[in-house]
Amino acid sequence: MIEKLKSLYNQYQEVIAYLFWGVLTTAVNILIFSGLHLFTGMNYMINNFIAWVVSVLFAYLTNKAFVFHSPSKSLVSDLKEMTSFFGGRVATLVIEWILLWIGISLMHQNQILVKIFENVVVIILNYFWSKWAVFKNSTNKTTKNQPRQGR
Repeated sequence: MIEKLKSLYNQYQEVIAYLFWGVLTTAVNILIFSGLHLFTGMNYMINNFIAWVVSVLFAYLTNKAFVFHSPSKSLVSDLKEMTSFFGGRVATLVIEWILLWIGISLMHQNQILVKIFENVVVIILNYFWSKWAVFKNSTNKTTKNQPRQGR
């Protein structure tokens, strides 16, 4: 049983790490959004943008270091990687705004519940963008039956 669990962990290590750090990123995003909503009275779109900036910075650092294990090769390659990461996040920010606008302004739903729903959608989209576009050449690539070395 333990060997089976180890095998599953090795097979899905990247997804498990992404989900772990994604949950923390989502928590950062929702806590900042909620805190601004509760304590400032600012518009939900402004709250969302501030929460987005902080959580994207957190996500980039954790994805680079702990999920995709992307080493710094040069300043130019790091800037390309960061630009691609933030570009993908800008695209999902637009999706966030659309979902928030539909859920809150058009459907008059609870702001926090709509925020949680849109975060689930965004996490899924961001994973595939990060895996296939941003960190596609990272050192975290393994075959199905070959565990990553060094851990």
